[in-house]
Amino acid sequence: MLTLASRVDVMNRLGRAMADPTRSRILLSLLDAPGYPAELARELDLSRTNVSNHLACLRGCGLIVASPEGRRTRYEVADPHLALGLRQLLEAVVAVDKGVACTADGCECCAPTGSAEVAQ
Repeated sequence: MLTLASRVDVMNRLGRAMADPTRSRILLSLLDAPGYPAELARELDLSRTNVSNHLACLRGCGLIVASPEGRRTRYEVADPHLALGLRQLLEAVVAVDKGVACTADGCECCAPTGSAEVAQ
């Protein structure tokens, strides 16, 4: 059973993973199907090194797993419950309030875009 501390740890790991747009794009791709670094780099128009670094972060957060396949490594979402949860999270409606600025320095995702907009 998860304790409060371990639940907070899970939330922090998810937040860290999804806070970066590149990691989010990789996770979205891996939700569709398992992937390989070279293919992910091509698909997402990123360098292989960049993809590998983000895959290492996602593995460190416990969100994805790697399986060696000969000379290649296949990556996939670590748990079916996590995949389902991420898919359901994508269906969430987010209400954005005009004029309420994010307090995080350099934040671009939360910039006010309109009056009480609903974004999906």
